[in-house]
Amino acid sequence: MNTLVKLGNSILNLAGYFSWLPPLLARLTVGWVFVPSGWGKIHNIDKVIGFFTSLNLPAPVFQAHLVAYTEFVAGILLLIGLATRLATIPLTVIMIVALRTALAEDATDFSAITGISEYLYIPLLVWLMIAGPGKLAVDALVARTYRRR
Repeated sequence: MNTLVKLGNSILNLAGYFSWLPPLLARLTVGWVFVPSGWGKIHNIDKVIGFFTSLNLPAPVFQAHLVAYTEFVAGILLLIGLATRLATIPLTVIMIVALRTALAEDATDFSAITGISEYLYIPLLVWLMIAGPGKLAVDALVARTYRRR
């Protein structure tokens, strides 16, 4: 029994050394999804406006630009870990709206929603909003700099 406890403690200690990895992977994964998505929307804004118009969204021109630039800029912020908690808020809203509008036919019940990749970004974004960007982020560097003062 004592050997199992020691082994368990060793594993926990080892895992503690890698606590920087999950937030980094989450930021890079989600950021890398939104940067090219936003970039594509920016460079095909007329198609996005047409799509938003077909969904009967209010102010489709404004919303298309808002979504495109938000995805691009917030995605970059996630990649570098700057203003991470703030960047997750509009991205979460965009994903919720996407599930309620564009993907509404695919999202007939909770089990169907959880199988849609756009849904899977929401828990990651919420986790980053609460847990923060981790040690390998510009946010952490800024926090360390201000703690020294």
